[in-house]
Order: sequence, then C-alpha cells, then structure tokens
Amino acid sequence: MKEIDFLPEWYKSGKRREISYHTQYIALGGVIVMMVVWNCITAQSISTARAQFAQMENRQTQAKGLSIKLDELKRELRGLQEKAESIEEIDSKIDVAGVLAEMSFLIDEKIVLGKVEFIAEKIENKQQDKLTPRGSNVVRAARGTMSGKQELPLGDVRFRVVIGGVAADSRYVAALICMLEDSPYFCQVVPSFSRTTMITAAGNSSLHSKIKNENTKGTVQNNKGNIQIQVSEFEISTYLANYREQ
Repeated sequence: MKEIDFLPEWYKSGKRREISYHTQYIALGGVIVMMVVWNCITAQSISTARAQFAQMENRQTQAKGLSIKLDELKRELRGLQEKAESIEEIDSKIDVAGVLAEMSFLIDEKIVLGKVEFIAEKIENKQQDKLTPRGSNVVRAARGTMSGKQELPLGDVRFRVVIGGVAADSRYVAALICMLEDSPYFCQVVPSFSRTTMITAAGNSSLHSKIKNENTKGTVQNNKGNIQIQVSEFEISTYLANYREQ
C-alpha cells in the first residue's frame, strides 16, 4: 500500500531549517560555555602566575640583599685574613714571662744583672746563604734609629738574648754558661767577654751584701764609706731555642 505525503515542501524545508538553527544554537552555546570556562581558567592561571612572579620578585630582592651581605662578609673576611697574616708576621712567638722565669731560676744570687736584651734577627734561607759571600753579615737584627724607633724584621725571626752584669767570681759566670747550655730554653751560648773590674758600692747596698762574704779580695773602703769591690764583669750572648733549622 503506497503512503501519500500531504505535507507541502515549504513546510518540510522550514522544519529542516529550524532543526539546523537549533543545532547551531546549541553548538554556539557550547562554544560560548567553553570560552567562558577557558577564560576563567586563563584568568586563574594569570592570577597564579602574577602571584608567583611577585614571590619571585621578593625572593630576588632578598637574594640581592643576601648577595650584598655576602660580598660585605667576604670583604671583612679578606680584611681579617690580611690582619691575621700581619699579626702572624709580627708575632714574636716567644713566652717572655717563661724566659725571664727560666733566667731567674738559672742565675745565682751571687750574680747581679745589668742588662737583658732581646734582639730579633731575620732567619735567612739556605739558598740565600749559598749566594752570600763568606764573612758577610747575613743576619739583619733590630737596631735603634736616630729617631729612637726600631725597624723590626717581619716573618720568621729568631731572638738573640744578650745578658750582662757582674758576678762575685768568674766561676759563677762559668756555671751560668753551663746552665744556659743545659737549659731547653736557650741554644748557641757564647760568652762575649769576662773580665775582672772594680766597682763602687755603698757599705749597706744589696750588691755589697751579696758579694762581700764571697770575695773580699781587692776590697777597698774610701773616706765616704763607699766600698770598691773586685768583681767579674761579663756579657753572654745566646739564642732562644724556639726554632728548628731544616
């Protein structure tokens, strides 16, 4: 049986156009929704990026501050290192109190010191010693200048100790030399001179009381009550044993 379609063609065309319009509207609405969602997501991403960028700027500012502080600390460290090197160069590396205590222990009561000098001398290396002619002075010691100031050598130095005074008898000088040689504080002990001389002392002086019972030979008393005593005047040169030659 054949079906008969009584709907006109214009009606069918209108229906098709209406369906097409609805489809386009739905597709356009979906695109708009997607664009809105994408816009929201993009805005959120931009906001997050801006926040991260602001944090990065803060961190960069902090990093710059830390970098400046680090540079300042490096400069201070270099300054302290230079000062430490300078202190290391001028450090005498000797215990003066210990040396004086050792000398006080070794020196007999029959000896009276007139001077104790510590002279810093530069230690020259062996290569310079080979290049230096024999008989020349290769040791530079600390000497006083006309202005009263001293030019002290820097770096590795050794100290020469010059001891001078008088003793009741020459045997005390010899005993002092032996004790200095046996002491771990001193080395290269050399007597500069030892001679007999007459000194004037008051009758009640401490020097006289130390010497008068030991040696009365050559003692003369003058009209003023002063006493001339025959003593042994000496000078000894030695070095502190605080270094080692290699």
